[in-house]
Amino acid sequence: MAEWQAEETPDAATRLIDIVTALVRELHPSRALKVTLDRDLDRDLQFDSLGRAELLLRLERAFAVALPEQLLATAETPRDLLRALATARPAIARGHPIRMGTPPELEAGSVPENADTLADVLAWHVARQPERPHAYLYESGDAAPQLLTYRDLDHAARGVAAALAARGFSPGQTVAIMLPTSRDYLATFLGIVLAGGVPVPIYPPARPSQLEDHLRRHARILQTAETKYLVTVPEAQTAARLLRGQVDCLRHVLTATDLAGDPGAFAPPPIKATDTAFVQFTSGSTGQPKGVVLTHQNILSNIRAMGEATRAGSKDIFVSWLPLYHDMGLIGAWLGSMYFAMQAVLLPPLTFLARPERWLWAIHEHGGTMSAAPNFGFELCASRVPDAALEGLDLATWRRAFNGAEPVSPATVRRFSERFAAYGFRAQAMAPVYGLAEAAVGLAFPPLDSGAVIDRICRGPFEREGRARPAETDDATSLEFVACGRPLPGYEIRIVGATGRELGEREVGRLEFLGPSATSGYLKDPTASEALFDGDWLDSGDLAYIAGADVYLTSRTKDVIIRAGRNIYPYEVEEAVGDIDGVRKGCVAVFGSTNPVSGTEKLVVMAETREEEPSALERMAAAIATRVNDVLGMPADDVVLAPPRTVLKTSSGKIRRAASREVYERGDIGKRARSVWWQVTRLALSSAASRWRVLRRTAAEICYGIYVEVIFFLIVIPVWIGVALLPPGPRWALIRRGARMLFRAAGIPFLVDGIERLPHDTACVYVSNHASYLDGVVAIAGLPGTFSFAAKAELEERFVSRIFLRRIGAHFVERTDVEKGLADARAEVRAAQRGESLYFFPEGGLTREPGLRPFHLGAFAAAAEAGVPVVPVTIRGTRSILRGGSWFPRRGTLTLVVAEPVYPDGSDWAASVRLRDEARARMLKHLGEPDISVD
Repeated sequence: MAEWQAEETPDAATRLIDIVTALVRELHPSRALKVTLDRDLDRDLQFDSLGRAELLLRLERAFAVALPEQLLATAETPRDLLRALATARPAIARGHPIRMGTPPELEAGSVPENADTLADVLAWHVARQPERPHAYLYESGDAAPQLLTYRDLDHAARGVAAALAARGFSPGQTVAIMLPTSRDYLATFLGIVLAGGVPVPIYPPARPSQLEDHLRRHARILQTAETKYLVTVPEAQTAARLLRGQVDCLRHVLTATDLAGDPGAFAPPPIKATDTAFVQFTSGSTGQPKGVVLTHQNILSNIRAMGEATRAGSKDIFVSWLPLYHDMGLIGAWLGSMYFAMQAVLLPPLTFLARPERWLWAIHEHGGTMSAAPNFGFELCASRVPDAALEGLDLATWRRAFNGAEPVSPATVRRFSERFAAYGFRAQAMAPVYGLAEAAVGLAFPPLDSGAVIDRICRGPFEREGRARPAETDDATSLEFVACGRPLPGYEIRIVGATGRELGEREVGRLEFLGPSATSGYLKDPTASEALFDGDWLDSGDLAYIAGADVYLTSRTKDVIIRAGRNIYPYEVEEAVGDIDGVRKGCVAVFGSTNPVSGTEKLVVMAETREEEPSALERMAAAIATRVNDVLGMPADDVVLAPPRTVLKTSSGKIRRAASREVYERGDIGKRARSVWWQVTRLALSSAASRWRVLRRTAAEICYGIYVEVIFFLIVIPVWIGVALLPPGPRWALIRRGARMLFRAAGIPFLVDGIERLPHDTACVYVSNHASYLDGVVAIAGLPGTFSFAAKAELEERFVSRIFLRRIGAHFVERTDVEKGLADARAEVRAAQRGESLYFFPEGGLTREPGLRPFHLGAFAAAAEAGVPVVPVTIRGTRSILRGGSWFPRRGTLTLVVAEPVYPDGSDWAASVRLRDEARARMLKHLGEPDISVD
C-alpha cells in the first residue's frame, strides 16, 4: 500500500479539523470550542468514549480507511488522529464469516447442581470435560479469538493461586483486579478464589493519560477493602505504587506475569458456600464507595435462578462485550456461562465502542444464542451502524437479548427490533431485565419469547398521585414504561409506600425484594447496611409499580446518574466544581437528564456565578469541563453557567437536584426570577399541596382498610352463628347474602361472567386459581347453588374454621399423610358420584406473587373417576385487594369468570391429565397472569 504523509498534507489536516469541529458542535451545541490539531480531545474538546467512537467512524468513512481500535483509547489530540490516518490501511469490505457453533460431541449433559462454591464449579467441569471450549477471547483488530478450555483455565488459575501463596497470601484477604477483558483477567479472578481470597474488581482507565488520576480515585475503594494486593497491567505499575502513600494497607502491585506460578505447587485451602466470593463496589469512582458483599452461595443461587428463567444450557452460546468489572458482565455473562457449560465469547468493551457491529458479527459467527447490553448499546447499534457494515449478517440464532443495567427506552427497543428484523432478529428475543449488585445481579426477567412489554399510562395521575393508570390510545401526553419482567424463581418483590405499607397494583413506591442471593450488607459500612434493610426486605433504592405480573421501573430514589452503563454520584463533582474561581461555593448541581430519543442520560453540571462578561464565562466553562473530566475521567455533556439563585435548595441548604433538573429541562435558566415573597409562597403552597395529597391518600387508604375490617367482623360474626345454628338450605342463603353484602358495603365492584356456561342438572367439579383469602368468599358470592370446598386438614384443628366448614359440607384433605390423603380422595369421588358439586383450589395454596402455579391432580382424578365435568373458574382482583400474608384490604375490582366445562373422556390417569391441562388452558385465557408451570 502506498502511504501518504497526512501530517504534511494541508488538505488532510483541514478535512480532519472540519470533521472534528462538526462533531464538537453536535455534542456541545451551547459552547464555542475552538478546534486545533493540538487541542486535547478530553479536556479541551470534551469527547467521551462514545464521542470518540463516533469520531473514528466518521474519519474512517471520510478517508476510506480502517483505523486501529486502540486509537479509541490512545489518541490524545487531533494530531494523533492525523498521524494514525497517515499509516492506516484502506477499508476492505467485510466477507461472510463462517459459523463456528458448538460441536455436538461437546454438548454437556448436566450442570454442577451440588457445587457450593465457584471453585467447585470449575473442578466439576475439569473432572468431566477438561477439553471442552469454555471461552473465545477476542483482542482488538481482526485477529482470531484465543480459545480457552476448562483445563486451560484451571491450569492458569492454579498458577495464580500458587504465586499468591508464595508471596504470603492468606485466605480471606482481598485482591484488587484492574485488568482488561483477557485470559489474564479470568485466570486472576479464579486464582484468587481458589486461594481462598476475595477479588475486588475495579475498572481500568479509559486512556493512559488518565492513569494517575484514575488510580488516585480508586484509593478509597482499596482502603475500604483493606487491599494488600493489586493486579494490573505493566503500564500501571509505576503509578500504582504511588498509591501506597494514600492506601497504607497496599503492599504488592503485581502483573499477570508476576502471578504465573507453578500449578502443581498449589495446595487448595477449604472454601465454604458462606465465604465471600467477591466484593462488588457500586459507586465507581465518586461518592462514598459501597462494597456489596457477595458469597459463593449468593452468586450460585442467582446464576441458577437466572438459568431457570432463561432455560440456559450447554447448547447456548453467550456473546458479551460487557466489562468484567461490572456484575452484569462478570456474573451474568462469564460466571453464568462457566456454570452452565455455555461457550462464552468475550470481546473487549473498547471493540464494541469503536465498532458496535463487531458485537453483532460475533453473534453471527459463533451462532450466539444469548447476549446482553445496557440500553445505550442497543441504541448505538440501531442508530450508528451503517447498512454497509451489516451486509450478510444473520441474527436468527439470538434467542435472548437482555437489556438492563440502565433505564430501558421504549423508543430504543422499537428501533433496534425494527431495524434488525431484516437480519433475522426476532422482536420476541428482546428481554428487558432488572437487577442490582445487592441481589448478585439478576432480580426480574420476562417470560421467554414475550418480547418487550410497553405500558402507556396517564401522565397526570402518575405525576400527582403516583398511580399508573392505563392511557387511552389517543392520549398524546401519555408516558411509556418498559416492563422488566417478574421476579426470578425463589425471589419476591413488593412495592412500598412512604408509610412503609405495601401498595397495591399500579401504585408507585419503593421496590423492595427478598431472595437467596440478597447481600448481607456493605463492606465495613454499618450505616449504609442498616439503611439497606427494611426488616427482612432489601430496599433497592428504585421506584416502581407492578401491573399484572410485570414490574415497571420508573426512576431512582437515590441521586445516582447512570451514563453509558456507569454509575456517577454528584457529590464529589459538585464540591470540586465549587472550588473554581468565579463559581459560587455550594451552588452547584450535578444531575442526569434523560434524552427522550435514546433513553440514555446526559451528565449536566449547573453552576451559579455572578460573572457576566462573555470571555470570562467561556474560561469558567472550560475550567469546569476540565475539572469534571479530572474527577470522573469523562466529560460532562452540558455545562450550564447560571445566575445566582438558579440552583434550588432545601431549607437546610441541601441541593434539590431533581428540582434543578426540572428548571434545566424547562429552559428557565437565566429567566428573570420572581420576587422572594412570590417564590416562597409558591414553593410553600406547592410543598403543602404535595404533602397534603400524600397525607390524604395515605389516610384514606388506612381509613378504608379499617372500615372494611370492621364491616367484615360485623358481617362474619352473625353469619358464622347463623351457619352454626340453621339447617342446610338457609345456611347457604345466609352466607351468600353475607358475602355479597360485604362487597357492596366495602364499595368493591363485583362482576360475574359466564354463569350461563354452567352445566345443568348435573354435579360438577369447580377448579379455581388461588390468589387470596378472599377467593372462597368470591366463589360463594358469585356462583349459584351449593358445593363443597376441599379444605386443607389443618383447618379442621381450629375451632372457628372447623365448625363453619363442617356445617357447609367441606371435605378436609390431608396433604402430608399419603395413606390418609388417598382415603380423602376416595371420599371426594364418592361425594361427586352422589351428585355433590366440589370446589377445589388445585394450586394447593396461595402466594404473594402473580402467576398460575402447577396444579395438583386430585380434583381432576375425582372428576374423571366420577364422570362429572370440570368447570374452570377464574378469579381476578383478590390478590390486589388482599395479598397473601396481609390482612389489610385495599380498594379494587373483583371479577369471576366461568369458562366452558371440560368433560372427561375416560377415568384413567391420562384422562385426569387431559382434564387438568384443558382446564388450566381455559383459566389462563381469562386470568391475565403468567403460567408459572411453563416458565
